Amino acid sequence: MKIENRSGDIIELKGVERHYVQGPRKLTILNGVDFSLRRGEMVALVAPSGTGKSTLLHTAGLLERPDAGDVILSGKACGRLSDDDRTAIRRNDIGFVYQFHHLLPEFSALENIMMPQLVKGLPATEASERANQLLDYMQIGNRGHHRPAELSGGEQQRVAIARAVANAPLVLLADEPTGNLDPVTASYVFEALAALVRQSGLAALIATHNHELARRMDRRVTLNEGKVVPL
Repeated sequence: MKIENRSGDIIELKGVERHYVQGPRKLTILNGVDFSLRRGEMVALVAPSGTGKSTLLHTAGLLERPDAGDVILSGKACGRLSDDDRTAIRRNDIGFVYQFHHLLPEFSALENIMMPQLVKGLPATEASERANQLLDYMQIGNRGHHRPAELSGGEQQRVAIARAVANAPLVLLADEPTGNLDPVTASYVFEALAALVRQSGLAALIATHNHELARRMDRRVTLNEGKVVPL
């Protein structure tokens, strides 16, 4: 499996604000966030529920537009791009992993990993080859032809991680990726994810309530009054 050699900052949030209106009230969720990720770096986002973790991940991942400030990806300002342009960037440069795997139940593990590559336009033979490489890398190469219902929770999440990086993104954003797993399985899945980040040069922001896993990352941050601060 080809691993690219990358170095330096890859994503920056500059003065990012997000507000929501509830009746007569305006709720400020992100309040001038300044934050960056380097290539090959894993950062734990540890904060209580309701403080804006998902909003931060969605804004960084170009799923939501900032109300102020910008998201800079590989030197390009992305926050004000058109929906089509932001969709293309998400497809090619950003990978997402969630607490629930969201695998397509009617397709095999191999086909689930092939899917984003086929959407990108890769030939089926190339998509299959990379999917098999990723399955082997995640140590579940013998499970490629099993459907999600036939896989354990840890296996499902490893397939979800492989799918998230199938298009060789620059950034990986994960929202409680081990939240549904028992401690032993969570540790195993985390190790597979960490190895992938280190060797591929991804920049990874991982929201987690698991303080043990958070301590194993490069640094920890939290949200305080709408700002990202060191923990």
